[in-house]
Amino acid sequence: MAVTVEAVQAALKGLIDPNTKIDFVTAKAVKNLQVDSGNISLDIVLGYPAKSQFESIRQLVIDKLSGLPDISSVNVKVSTQVVAHAVQRGVKLLPGVKNIIAIASGKGGVGKSTTAANLALALAAEGARVGILDADIYGPSQPMMLGITGRPESIEENTIEPMEGHGLQASSIGFLVDQDSPMVWRGPMVTSALEQLLRQTRWRDLDYLIVDMPPGTGDIALTLSQKVPVTGAVIVTTPQDIALLDARKGLKMFEKVGVPIVGIIENMSTYICPNCGHEEHVFGTGGGEKMCKDYGVDFLGSLPLNLSIREQADAGCPTVVADPEGVISAIYKNIARQVAIRVADLSKDMSSKFPSIVIQNT
Repeated sequence: MAVTVEAVQAALKGLIDPNTKIDFVTAKAVKNLQVDSGNISLDIVLGYPAKSQFESIRQLVIDKLSGLPDISSVNVKVSTQVVAHAVQRGVKLLPGVKNIIAIASGKGGVGKSTTAANLALALAAEGARVGILDADIYGPSQPMMLGITGRPESIEENTIEPMEGHGLQASSIGFLVDQDSPMVWRGPMVTSALEQLLRQTRWRDLDYLIVDMPPGTGDIALTLSQKVPVTGAVIVTTPQDIALLDARKGLKMFEKVGVPIVGIIENMSTYICPNCGHEEHVFGTGGGEKMCKDYGVDFLGSLPLNLSIREQADAGCPTVVADPEGVISAIYKNIARQVAIRVADLSKDMSSKFPSIVIQNT
């Protein structure tokens, strides 16, 4: 008896995506399913970038369906389709950008910018089109971290072209001023400059724009969270109590302006001596996970306090690029996938589904 479409769907219903922990049917990832005399073909379209996982997912589906009776062949194609998701009400969307993810911290010195750069690179390594906006006007660090020098071009009036480094599109005030020039500006000027960087940069078809937010929850950060069309925010903290105290304020700031919290990353979680292997929790332990439980948000993962992370970022070649197959890069990539998976679960942007209504005098 020939296998039916219903039997194939039932089998796929029992097959769990190892990344999302949801079956492929419920996730609506099964597309173009065809069954013809024991020959099965289908597409698995993931809502998050996972290039490194394509082959293992493809084999998982093939193994499952090959166990059905009277199967001659199973042809599976795995791909990713990232869609735009909703942002705060009343905030204008950004042309050429599907999703904006803010990387924030309540205070400086917790490794937020390094984390932002490596997450952006990890998403790109998994097959997404990614850009990064350096929103720290007073202390831009992304030009150095990404090894980008020079000035951006302006092809059209009142626009600038994004700079490029390691496959990322990037924009920063650091590209427009001398490295040693201090930005002696008051809040309104900073906010205006940042909005110009955001909206006048000609972003080219990005799945994700990572925004490296300025530290703190002052006027600038609050204004940005109100004016930038943010899909979701990621909070970076260390396990230290004083860092967690400020990280909680950052989380509440985003909640107040209606930006979903994607999750929390604990940086500098532990230190392992390279000589003897002794592990020491320099800044405490378990703080990030406790904060997640207190506020009902997801814990995305933890990163070690490691000399190579700092050295590679300072050299303009962050860890995900400098050591793509290393243990720490694997942690960054796993966290990046978790971020993308949680963004994929958010409400989709439906504005493109509605026609524009134009009233004319006739």
